Amino acid sequence: MVYQNLKIRILSGELSLGAPLSRRQLANEFNVSIVPVGEALQILETEELVESRPRVGTRVRIPDSDDVRGYYVVREALETHSARLFAEKASRSERQEIVALAAWLDDAYGKAARHLLSTAEIFELHQRHMRFHMRVAECTGYRALRQAMEKNRVLTLNWLYDTAADWHQLPDRFHASLADSLISGEPLRASEAMREHVTYGREELLEKLDQRLRRLVAAVP
Repeated sequence: MVYQNLKIRILSGELSLGAPLSRRQLANEFNVSIVPVGEALQILETEELVESRPRVGTRVRIPDSDDVRGYYVVREALETHSARLFAEKASRSERQEIVALAAWLDDAYGKAARHLLSTAEIFELHQRHMRFHMRVAECTGYRALRQAMEKNRVLTLNWLYDTAADWHQLPDRFHASLADSLISGEPLRASEAMREHVTYGREELLEKLDQRLRRLVAAVP
């Protein structure tokens, strides 16, 4: 309970980058002992969402700019490959599922851009977005590819950085256009569409995030 609750609060932006995390305060808040709080924070630290530093304590992790860029590079490599394999191997029902997920995402991102979604709805949007991309990998039939995406946490961390940079504005049919390429049966087209998709606006987002990270590092001991 403690772990999942803290993870949701971090990924939703309720606990921002650099936010201090007191074990005692959290134990009081959740009405538990310090032990489950410590266990939750340890898991979150292995997931690189939390960090503990001498004389500073535990806080939501403030990543290095090079680390952030690295996660996006890894995501690009894994997802372009999964897109190519999806185009080759996905079944008809799997293709229909991807088209439906893409339509839902485009509608939800449009609402988010107009500030029509609550915090809880934006959290659901991010979950569905992760599901869309993970589903593409799952439909390749290669468990190792899906596990690589999970192990590298590229989608979870990209989600966190997108949230931190307040990134919601996307072109019309952003996911539907990708889905069109994925279901085309043309591996090269699918791969290039995914590359354009995952790198869209990346430099602008990284610049915004880098500015915020520098401010956080300067403000936090």
